[in-house]
Order: sequence, then C-alpha cells, then structure tokens
Amino acid sequence: MRDLESRVSDEHHQALKLWLRLLSCTTRVEGVIRNRLRAQFETSLARFDLLAQLEREPQGLRMSELSQRLMVTGANVTGLTDQLEAEGLVRRAAHPGDRRAFAVRLTSRGRRQFRRMATVHEEWVIELFSALGAKQKDSMYALLGDLKQHVTAVDGRAPSRRKANRAKEHAA
Repeated sequence: MRDLESRVSDEHHQALKLWLRLLSCTTRVEGVIRNRLRAQFETSLARFDLLAQLEREPQGLRMSELSQRLMVTGANVTGLTDQLEAEGLVRRAAHPGDRRAFAVRLTSRGRRQFRRMATVHEEWVIELFSALGAKQKDSMYALLGDLKQHVTAVDGRAPSRRKANRAKEHAA
C-alpha cells in the first residue's frame, strides 16, 4: 500500500523520513478508527471528537471553545452540534457568563452513548498498538514527548525572530 512515506528515498534526510513515517502511522490509525466508528456506531470521527470534548467538560463549552479545541471552523462546529442536538445527544443552553453565547452540553443519552463508544475506541487503540511491547511504548512515548517539547520551544521562538527581522527591515 502506497502512503506518504513512499515518497522518500535513502538520500532523504533522516528527519524527513521520520516525519513521513509518523504521519503515515497517524493517518493509518486514524483511518482504521474512522472506518470502525462509522461501521459500528454510524458516526464520524468529528462527531466522536466533539462528544469527547464535551464529556471532559460537564458544565459545557461555548461554540467558540469547541471550535478552538477541535481546530475547525465555527460553521463545522455548528453543523455537528445541530446534528447531535437533533439526535438528543447534546443540548444548547444560554451561557451563564455571556448572553450572546451558548454552552453546549452532553445530555444523559449523549453521555451514555459516548461512554459506550469511548470504551470500544480504547480497545481499538490498544489493538492497533499491540505490536509494540510495554517497554517500546514507554520509550516511544518518552521520545515523542521530547520531540513535542522541542517543537513547542522552536515554535515559541519563531515569532520573536520574525519581529526582529521586521525591525531590521524597517530600520534599513
């Protein structure tokens, strides 16, 4: 099966090969989860993710908060929320601190359905990572944590470099 990683050759930098391997693994795992959610629960990964966010916040979330957490547009969140509300899985209520906003909360039915899906989802993830032993998973987790921390630090420095470059350009 061809995937993103099939683009690399021995001449490519090791970091590029690693990046494409990570991306390929993520894409494949996500594809399996997406297909299984559709087949077993007749739902999408996007709907599952929205329910997961709400399950973590029993008091509910504003639509804008959902949009930020899911990294999608407000229109996407509105569409998903409309569908889930029509199915009785979530409800909108006036946000207590902002008259212009709505808080979206899971209904009792939505909480029960999400918990069933989340239990099965966890089993799928365990299955998909079962080729690795406990020590390998621990090692990979730690290494990816190091990478995440480094990327976050590099990303945090980037804006200040851009500002410095802009200041140099204006001074010239």
